[in-house]
Amino acid sequence: MASKIAGAVAGKNAFTGNGPASNVCAWLHGIHVYVNDPSRWISAHHFCSPLGEDMRQCLIFDSHEQGARLIGIEYLITEKIFSTLPESEQKLWHTHNYEVKSGILAMPQPSISPIPAAAWDVLEDAEMKELIKMYGKTYHLWQVDKHDVPMGEPQLMSTYTKGDQVPSGLRTALEKRDKELGISTAEKKERRQGIKRADTDRCDEVDQAWKKA
Repeated sequence: MASKIAGAVAGKNAFTGNGPASNVCAWLHGIHVYVNDPSRWISAHHFCSPLGEDMRQCLIFDSHEQGARLIGIEYLITEKIFSTLPESEQKLWHTHNYEVKSGILAMPQPSISPIPAAAWDVLEDAEMKELIKMYGKTYHLWQVDKHDVPMGEPQLMSTYTKGDQVPSGLRTALEKRDKELGISTAEKKERRQGIKRADTDRCDEVDQAWKKA
């Protein structure tokens, strides 16, 4: 429900026609890490659309500006779908508890939105209450931190699951992000203390980036 509300003010008037892009209803910003090398992280702008009540699909770009590079895709699913997957498939998915609770995951307010900032915060918090319960499966097709063109195999990505995984360099990058997007990671973290942690991380198969020997 929250994404539908957000879409009415954030996405629908940014796209025209009846094609797939017209269904984009949320712009999210987060940080992805490479499962095969969690020391590498990437800024990820998600433009997401719903596929029913239990699934979303997101195009991932390296920026929200014109000329941004399409670098990957992410699928988001609820427990209803995740619980039906075999263990081999569950290993490809990650959780969002820390990303939401830390304030790293953000739903920036588009400049075209007429909604007051305080009201937008309410919309964002409602969206986060939904996202924290969802699992993500993400592949990046373009390693923009290494190559100027898309090279190599698709890379499975994940997110941070606790604070001691976050490198100091990322904290500096988040400060820069906050300034550019007019948001505050610290304020989001404080505001989200009331959002209940999901039990998505009870599954031994998820978040494989942090479970390797």
